[in-house]
Amino acid sequence: MKNFLIPTTLKDDTISAVKAAIHQSKQNSCEIILMLVSETPDTFSASHFLREMKTGLTTSQEEVLETCRYMIDHTSNCKIKIHNQYGLSLPIFRNIIEAFTVKLVILPHSYKKETKRIHQYLIQLAGNQKCPILHLGIEPFKEDSNKALYIENGKANMHVKDIQQFLSDNFSFEIVSQTAKLEDNYEDLAPYLDEAISKYDIDLLVETRKGEKIKFQKSKKESINERLGLPILSLYEEFV
Repeated sequence: MKNFLIPTTLKDDTISAVKAAIHQSKQNSCEIILMLVSETPDTFSASHFLREMKTGLTTSQEEVLETCRYMIDHTSNCKIKIHNQYGLSLPIFRNIIEAFTVKLVILPHSYKKETKRIHQYLIQLAGNQKCPILHLGIEPFKEDSNKALYIENGKANMHVKDIQQFLSDNFSFEIVSQTAKLEDNYEDLAPYLDEAISKYDIDLLVETRKGEKIKFQKSKKESINERLGLPILSLYEEFV
C-alpha cells in the first residue's frame, strides 16, 4: 500500500495536495494522512495543558477539510486520516513515517511559507527521511502531469537511467530533459531551465538530495521550484 503524508495548516492548496496524492496512487489502495502539527503547551498544569490543546478550526479550514473529505469519499481506492501531532522530534517524525507506511510526503506551497518554528522544523525533518518529497508549486497541481526535467546534482553519483527506473516503478513521470545543477545557483541555471520547460512542456522538476544538518536561518533562500512555480520531486539519493 502506498500511503501519503500531507503536512498542512488547511490552506486552500491542501486540496491540490490531496488531488496529487489521489493521482499518484495509480488507483491502488492508499491512505492519505493530513497532519496538523502544533507546539506542545508549555505548562505544568494538566487542566491548562488540555485547554491549550483544544484548538478549533476556523471556518475556512473546515471548508478545506470538508472538500478533501468529499474528494476522498468519491475516490474508491483512497481513505483519509486526520492526524493531530503535538510536539515534534526526529524520532517522533520517523515513527510517524514508519507507522503510517508513508511512501511520499507532499508539501503544499503554503506550508513551506509558514513562519512558525515547528512547521519549518518539520520540513527539515522530512528532508532527512528516505521517502520522496513532492514540493508543490504556486500553481495548482495538474493531474495530467507526466513530463519531468531532471536537475542533476554534480556531487551525486546517480545516473539518469536509475532515476527514470525509480520514477517508472513508483510514479507516473517520465524524464524528457536533463540539466546539470550548478552549486544551487539559479541564476546560472535559469536560461537552460526556461528553455527546456518551454521546449518540452515540462510539468515537474526532479532532483536528488542528501541528509543535512538541521539549522534555522532568519532569511530563507528561494528555491528553484518557487521561482518557476513548478512542483519538484525530491528523491533521497540512498533510497533510489
